[in-house]
Amino acid sequence: MSGTREPVLLERESYRRRRVRDAARFLPFLGVVLVFFPALWTPEAAAEEAAGTAQLAFYVFSVWFALIAMAVILSRQLMRTSPPETGADGGPEAG
Repeated sequence: MSGTREPVLLERESYRRRRVRDAARFLPFLGVVLVFFPALWTPEAAAEEAAGTAQLAFYVFSVWFALIAMAVILSRQLMRTSPPETGADGGPEAG
């Protein structure tokens, strides 16, 4: 065996593509945590007045909008960085 080993490095584009895919897979879990986060609030704070309900509604819709925005950004990144599909002959894959 030789004493020198080449460092294992990934191409920059494939590394970025993998990280974007990882972020897209993590997004639903982040959404669940953020949506159920108000359940951790104390009942006294949530049951004060109608202002508590308005704040909760604002929070839920803000999280919903942020998740949609992140999904749009990640999908555009995935579409831009995805490699072209190739068939066995090296040309574009049909179908």
